[in-house]
Amino acid sequence: MTETELTELTAVRLVEGYRKGEFSPVDAVRAALRRAAEIQPAVNAFVRLDEETALAQAAESAERWRRGEPAGLVDGVPVSVKDILLMRGGPTLRGSRTVSAAGAWDEDAPSVARLREHGAVFLGRTTTPEFGWKGVTDSPVSGVTRNPYDLSRTSGGSSGGSAAAVALGAGPLSLGTDGGGSVRIPGSFCGIFALKPTYGRVPLYPASAFGTLSHVGPMARDAADAALMMDVISGPDTRDWSGLGPPAGPYTDGLGEGVRGLRVAYSPSLGGQVAVRPGVAAAVRRGVEGLAALGAYVEEADPDFTDPVEAFHVLWFSGAARVTQRLGPRQRELLDPGLREIVGLGERFSALDYLAAVDVRMELGRRMGRFHDTYDVLVTPTLPITAFEAGVEVPGGSGLRRWTGWTPFTYPFNMTQQPAATVPVGVDSGGLPVGLQVVGARHQDGLVLRTAHALYAAGIAGLAPPRP
Repeated sequence: MTETELTELTAVRLVEGYRKGEFSPVDAVRAALRRAAEIQPAVNAFVRLDEETALAQAAESAERWRRGEPAGLVDGVPVSVKDILLMRGGPTLRGSRTVSAAGAWDEDAPSVARLREHGAVFLGRTTTPEFGWKGVTDSPVSGVTRNPYDLSRTSGGSSGGSAAAVALGAGPLSLGTDGGGSVRIPGSFCGIFALKPTYGRVPLYPASAFGTLSHVGPMARDAADAALMMDVISGPDTRDWSGLGPPAGPYTDGLGEGVRGLRVAYSPSLGGQVAVRPGVAAAVRRGVEGLAALGAYVEEADPDFTDPVEAFHVLWFSGAARVTQRLGPRQRELLDPGLREIVGLGERFSALDYLAAVDVRMELGRRMGRFHDTYDVLVTPTLPITAFEAGVEVPGGSGLRRWTGWTPFTYPFNMTQQPAATVPVGVDSGGLPVGLQVVGARHQDGLVLRTAHALYAAGIAGLAPPRP
């Protein structure tokens, strides 16, 4: 098998190949590292690659497979980690010049620790905007991350480096974070699968300054790979006081059950609140028609809420103020200007403003809970647009001020803590990927994965990987 073929294999297929002796983790990791180095100058998906450590981990994995004693579910699979999550052995700079690289850096985040226990091979750290604050990926530390399908356009964010790496074959799995759409936005723009699990399903430590908006989730080639990754990272960790208990069973077990009889609500525009580009609307509608053809009961229905953006801004901007609170005036001058602006806004909110936003959030959660009494899943576009020009927060000429202006389908479900995934269902007239979003009731992560997997199994979801 050639190196190119190895970089296009899913994690599930890699593990199968290791088990059968078709190729070794050293082969797969070397191919992923070469692909990462190849794409880095143009795409800028990585903050740091660690070839020496990755190859040493791959050799250890190969020996375990030779003995028939793999360490876990993803032993030898090349994985990358967004530079927001702690990973021992190197600094986590979080896209900021205000974070010092000095220090021991001797602790893993819970999700990283679980992957390490299961034998994953860590290729390196992927790019993020400063402290993950926006829906595109550029930062004072790493510059601009670009879209695998068109280098003049953004990868999305804030997990944009992870999405670009997975799309281009620099490892089939990546760990991202999502506080307002940050795995789903770049997943949609880059044509991959990404899941924001139910809040607490994947433990998080240290706690995010953005509070319980911020989730950790898998970014992968397809839903089966994401389910495999969830089986690794979703166990409890005592460092996360808000983490959930163990899942009921493996997410991989129920993937093949299909969608026959599933009650699907299709909301193309959240009741006319969102202007969706025709190419996006058409691709998503074809995906929905595919669900109906597979036996789901599909009804066009809108969830009962108005845009909660103002409440989200109170929560999000307050979080930005908190994450930068320790910085003095000279350090603040080093911040991304857009981040510095929202920090100033966040510092003006009172405790009562924050609690009023929490009230909006709780009411939104109640409404969505009632909605799911009738419907098993909600399907929407992931985004109303495809990828726009790189290096800016909002599309040129849009008249929008903040990234939340073009992400109305994503951040509401951070407020409600529901599981939500993006599934690639086609491209627009310019060849740019389109994502379909599947949203489930809280704790129904398995149902979201199952719905998405049905689309992949039927050939409705999935894009040919872009060539580097």
